[in-house]
Amino acid sequence: MPTPTRSEPQDPNEAARAARSEWRHRQLLDAAARLMERDGFHGVSMQALAAEAEVSVGLIYRYFGGKDDLLLAVIVDVLDAFAAQVPPAVRAGTDPVERIAGAFRAYCEVINAHRHAAVLTYRESKSLGTEGRAKIKRLEIETSEPLREALRAGVAGGLLTDVDVELVSQDFLLLAHGWALKRWYLGQTMDFEEYVVKQTALLLGAIVRTQHRDDYSHLLRPAG
Repeated sequence: MPTPTRSEPQDPNEAARAARSEWRHRQLLDAAARLMERDGFHGVSMQALAAEAEVSVGLIYRYFGGKDDLLLAVIVDVLDAFAAQVPPAVRAGTDPVERIAGAFRAYCEVINAHRHAAVLTYRESKSLGTEGRAKIKRLEIETSEPLREALRAGVAGGLLTDVDVELVSQDFLLLAHGWALKRWYLGQTMDFEEYVVKQTALLLGAIVRTQHRDDYSHLLRPAG
């Protein structure tokens, strides 16, 4: 029997450099999202981005090819977060309705953590080139598939009405983004948790079959 091979321990200096690079990449993405949301993509210069991130212009070019590349990276960052967080939330349960609720919460949590970037996606995705827009569309379809799969399972299992899965999945996604787009107003009367709970009840209340409503009273009629 061959002797199992061990992975070589990572060089501490290399690990430190990788951590610094990852931190710097995040710093630039967050600064770009804040500034582009505030001033618009075309109203932002690389000098302004450098000032916002408190780095040199040259350092930005070490990570990104230019402003277009940075805008695409900001938007893709949100979709990457969907890809990382939504599937585990959906797989956490076997009941389709619970999985749908878990997916919606995961979408909302990503949006809440990337509010500036989420708003920027709506305002400035048109500024991307053809290739960039195609990538965004492809990633949006891929990252919403876990939700569509749970919706299809709910319909097939007789738990949901015979809904248009494509349409309803987009309704869920739009309401998740709604926290970023309308937080300036909704935040006056509710916090993030209340938003998620109320929207979950609203959405599921429209599609769960009447005979199954009592089974999901914790989602459809949450306490408080």
